[in-house]
Amino acid sequence: MRTQYTFIDPTTLYADISSHPDDQAEPGLDAVLNDRADLGEKTYTGTGRLKGRKALVTGADSGIGAATVIAFAREGADVALAYLPQEQVDADRIAAIAREAGVTVALLPGDLTDKAYAKGLPDSAVAELGGLDILVNNAGKQIYHEDLETLPDEQFEETFTVNVHAMFWVTKAALKHLPAGSAIINTTSIQAYSPSDILVDYASTKATINAFTKALAQQLAPQGIRVNAVAPGPIWTPLQVTDGQPPEKISEFGQSTPLGRMGQPAELAPAYVFLASAESSYVIGETLNVNGGMPTP
Repeated sequence: MRTQYTFIDPTTLYADISSHPDDQAEPGLDAVLNDRADLGEKTYTGTGRLKGRKALVTGADSGIGAATVIAFAREGADVALAYLPQEQVDADRIAAIAREAGVTVALLPGDLTDKAYAKGLPDSAVAELGGLDILVNNAGKQIYHEDLETLPDEQFEETFTVNVHAMFWVTKAALKHLPAGSAIINTTSIQAYSPSDILVDYASTKATINAFTKALAQQLAPQGIRVNAVAPGPIWTPLQVTDGQPPEKISEFGQSTPLGRMGQPAELAPAYVFLASAESSYVIGETLNVNGGMPTP
């Protein structure tokens, strides 16, 4: 069986997964995606690199967050999943897969636009897991819009609330729990460097996340807390079919990368494991790009 260590041509990897127009209402579900994304369910093999660690992951029910949960669990970490209540079917599936690794898994449904919920997440994770030393701010909102003049104020504000404000609220509330050796990992995007004209609000939040990551990394480094980010390229998740991309562009999603294809969440998970583990003990304020070869600064 293939694992993340298998020698393989990356240009032909995942040729069996296609991006078909598959319009869903927000927030979208992996459970009803026409071609399911690979979350590493059958391919990720752990080696105990996070044994005994305790992680909180937002946006944990599907896509990159779900792949990260599976990888963390198979590396030995207890994991708390934060997700929207509407995504319960996906969260239950990911929680079941994680529990098969023999770790503690906590389900923490709620809406990150609710400041009280967001600020309470770290306390809830600690209550369920008995501690916290990894925080992954991964939840994101992305809806394309072709004209700034008609981009609704409400959408602009909610995109910043989910992508930036919630990251601030959760991180601030988590700090009192994080001991030296802890890791904070934020999900940014290729959009921070190469913004699409139809994703003005989303791209702006991702650039903000980069700056937040690098500034906070300097602030927390003397305390022994490492802050880094992962910047995905075009990755196949429910985000893309809930108006994250125009439906007519879905069939060509990711083909403009040097590898000529979209990425899968399973290809992101090892980056989060690396940044969470002691292997990256001298890596601070870094943005690790996983984008199929798209140039970045």
